[in-house]
Amino acid sequence: MCGIFGYYNFGVGRSRKAVLQLLFTGLRRLEYRGYDSAGVCVDEASRTAATAVAPIQSSRYDSVNLEDSRGLVVKKRHALQHRILQKPETSNALIIKSAGNIDALETQAKLQLKNEGVDECTILDNHAGIAHTRWATHGPPEARNSHPHTSDPLNEFTVVHNGIITNYKTIKELLEKSGAVFESDTDSEVVPKLLKYVYSKIDKLSHHQPTLPDLVMEVMSQLEGAFALLIKSSHYPGELVAAKRGSPLIMGIRQGSITTLDGDVNPDLEASAIGKTMELFLASDASAVVEHTNTVLILEDHDCVHVANGSFEVFNAHQTSPSKSVQRVHQILNLEVNHIMKGGYDHFMQKEIHEQPETLARTMQGRIAFDQSAQVVNPFGAQRVVLGGLQGYLPAIRRSRRMVFVACGTSYHAALACRQTVEELTDIPVSLELASDLLDRLCPIFRDDTCIFVSQSGETADTLRALRYAKDQGALCIGITNTVGSGIARDTDCGININAGFEIGVASTKAYTSQIVAITMMALALSEDSRAKAGMRDEIIASLEALPGVIREVLKLDGDIQTIAHGLKDSHSLLLFGRGYNYATALEAALKVKELVYIHSEGILAGEMKHGPLALVDEHMPMIVLATLDRTCNKMHSVVQQLRARGACPLVVCNAGDDQIAGVCEGGEDRLIRVPKVADALQPIVNIVPLQLLSYHLTVQRGFNVDQPRNLAKSVTVTEE
Repeated sequence: MCGIFGYYNFGVGRSRKAVLQLLFTGLRRLEYRGYDSAGVCVDEASRTAATAVAPIQSSRYDSVNLEDSRGLVVKKRHALQHRILQKPETSNALIIKSAGNIDALETQAKLQLKNEGVDECTILDNHAGIAHTRWATHGPPEARNSHPHTSDPLNEFTVVHNGIITNYKTIKELLEKSGAVFESDTDSEVVPKLLKYVYSKIDKLSHHQPTLPDLVMEVMSQLEGAFALLIKSSHYPGELVAAKRGSPLIMGIRQGSITTLDGDVNPDLEASAIGKTMELFLASDASAVVEHTNTVLILEDHDCVHVANGSFEVFNAHQTSPSKSVQRVHQILNLEVNHIMKGGYDHFMQKEIHEQPETLARTMQGRIAFDQSAQVVNPFGAQRVVLGGLQGYLPAIRRSRRMVFVACGTSYHAALACRQTVEELTDIPVSLELASDLLDRLCPIFRDDTCIFVSQSGETADTLRALRYAKDQGALCIGITNTVGSGIARDTDCGININAGFEIGVASTKAYTSQIVAITMMALALSEDSRAKAGMRDEIIASLEALPGVIREVLKLDGDIQTIAHGLKDSHSLLLFGRGYNYATALEAALKVKELVYIHSEGILAGEMKHGPLALVDEHMPMIVLATLDRTCNKMHSVVQQLRARGACPLVVCNAGDDQIAGVCEGGEDRLIRVPKVADALQPIVNIVPLQLLSYHLTVQRGFNVDQPRNLAKSVTVTEE
């Protein structure tokens, strides 16, 4: 939800036009996160290295306590550096905002630059530009609610924000009493206005200017909720601050890393002399950075990065001495530019569906010993499944009272698809919790529970909050994510990276199937101390080895599925029936149809059909039944017969070679979607692929946006609180 992109260049001459194009491109890379308006901010006048930083004086200011009846307090900061206060007379920030997509923003930028007489060719060699895509939470998608937001008409402080400020009403009331005028309906606008308020109070009491990071950390201490911020100020020309709590933010580094502001070399980065060329790319995720550099810093909660004069420092507002810089180790992105391109496909979702044979193989790579030849003498003498992230924790997990899977949306369905497998292999009770519901109920969590948090992005807000709740209760916490360095990956005790590769389509496809494989591998690893489970383990592992090839066979049904979609595209509702392992498949397929096709769809547990859903059945209701050959197949055949008895003609997903289903489903082969048979535990992976293709083709044929469905975001990084 929302996307942030910032570009800082020092000693690298870029025209204003080139800077704007970099910002627009960065926003395009973040489009998949979901948005309805966008904006950018660049400088109107160029700033050179000689004028970038004002003289610094060591000083202190007296204790500053700004408090109103609601308790807003700005605390004292000690042993800070300050600058002689210099108030700007005119604005130097050019802010361009527009409702709609990035194309609309570009059009608005050209018009605004022309009307204001701004020279696109001006070279900016020490400059910070910030940009934002907004997913509306407070106020409609209009230009006035778009980011960047400013402190006043002179744009003394300019901010882009991802997240939700939960105490914004309290802050807003205080600021309005002090004379601030709000122009938007958003929670985000309190941030720049609070920055100006605190700055002005310090000016009045001490007549000295605090450093920009100290000012920002003062304001951070007053904000509640989740945020990632990029902040520019005319009081601090040529400087930029990035700060985060809860919402993701990374910083890409190009052309060598730089010494810290005080001249000390950062030992975690390749150092070069202060003043050398440097470009920094700040973004909500790696997709906007990878085409520029693969060297990144992943900011941690409460981090505040100060960029100035060709260098940067990282502070952390949560440590004992916030004014003392902290070290952050750089990481190398395992991501290529082609991963964020369509690669000859019409849409990212189409590409990601067809990538699944490779992504499933990558999820298993190096983790499963498919060859048993080395174990002939003692078939139980070596582990066949090795998950490095869990290895030291397997005994503790086996001693658990229960395993609690916590997730949202598609990730919840992946956990549901594996529940039976985990229970059968481990003999440990498994419960499933939607993260938001767990938090609403404050579900009891015990110290001998193992809680598994499943999230594609690793930044899902409700799942992160549930993780912190479970940690407070003393439970062992495991993360299953697709994003190294994400909040869940950092905050859990151990975990599994599903290695599915970057997923850009909002509707998850390859991450879902890889999550099922990852959870299945975890169950296999936990059961390796049980000889009684050896037969089931061997069957699942054999199917895992064959799985990439099986999915390639299923993808050959693409043309047939396209024909089926043509017959369903004018429908207004769709029911999907599943049971056992495939109840999750029914729910996930229904979710894909809701997300993309915008028609009512419902996944129904077939055992509950007589308890209400049967009333919906008639000859006009489109239905899909999942009736592959598992232990519930006879019951699913009965479901097909009951539906046909009431005039329905359902589509049936069944296994190749299942002759019995042909007699049950009198509609002929054109009503059957035949898929290969694999182990029951993995059949949901095979069964979902044709239904992913169905939702894709329905969306295309109905003329909707496949990769960016309305009102939805790829990563839900905000909550209702």
